[in-house]
Amino acid sequence: MAERKPIESWLTDMDGVLIHEGVPIPGADAFIKKLRESGKPFLVLTNNSIYTARDLQARLTRMGLEVPVENIWTSALATAKFLDDQRPGGTAYVIGEAGLTTALHDIGYVLTDHDPDYVVLGETRTYSFEAMTKAVRLINAGARFICTNPDETGPSTEGPLPATGAVAALITKATGKNPYFAGKPNPLMMRTGLNAIGAHSETSAMIGDRMDTDVLAGLEAGMETFLVLTGLTTRRDIDKYPFRPSTVVDSIADLVDRV
Repeated sequence: MAERKPIESWLTDMDGVLIHEGVPIPGADAFIKKLRESGKPFLVLTNNSIYTARDLQARLTRMGLEVPVENIWTSALATAKFLDDQRPGGTAYVIGEAGLTTALHDIGYVLTDHDPDYVVLGETRTYSFEAMTKAVRLINAGARFICTNPDETGPSTEGPLPATGAVAALITKATGKNPYFAGKPNPLMMRTGLNAIGAHSETSAMIGDRMDTDVLAGLEAGMETFLVLTGLTTRRDIDKYPFRPSTVVDSIADLVDRV
C-alpha cells in the first residue's frame, strides 16, 4: 500500500467526537485550539439539519469550543449545495427546521407546497402527520424526494429518538420512491465540504465515532480515517464491518499531537 501524504486539513464529526449530550469531550478544546493555531483548513461536520451554522457556533462557544461559523458544515448546507448545483433557483416543499429552511433560502430557493420541484425532508422536533401526508401526495404527483441524512435515530437524554431516516422510510413505503440522501455516509457531503475549504482528499483526514457514516464517508471520499471510541461504535463493533478505519484511538485527545 502506498504511503499516505501528510495530513494538511481535517474534517471532524461533532456529536460523539467533540461533544456528548451537550458536554465537551475531554481534549476537544485542545484539538480545536491546535487546529486554529496551525492555520490548517478544517471543518466540524454534523448530519443534524435542525440548526444553522451560526446556531451551532453559539452552542459550541457556550461549551468553550471556539469554532468559526465558516468552519461548520451541516447536512442542510450539503443538501442546499447539491440542489443549487442540480436545479438553481428551484422550488421545494420542506419538512424541517431553521437550519434547512435558511440554507435553502440562502441559495434562492422558493419554499412552497404548490407543485414543487423537490420534497426535502430534514430533522425536526415535531414530525407532523399532516406534513408527511402532503409530502407523500407531492412525491406521487412528481416531486423528487431528497433527504438531508439517513440517520434512523438521534440521541436525546431520554434515549433514542426517531430521526430523518425513519421518517423517510415511512414516506418511501407510502410512495414507492426512495430519496436521495445528501448527508453522511454520502461522500458528496465530504467532497462539497472539502471544496468549501479548498482542501484535497489525498491530504485530508476524517474523524468520527460511527463506522457506518463517518468512517464510510471518509473512506469513500478518499480520506484518511480516524475512529474515536467516545461515541456509538465500540472496539468490538469494528470487525462487524467489511471496511476498517485507518486508525482507531480512544478519543479526540489522542489526536491533538497529530495536528
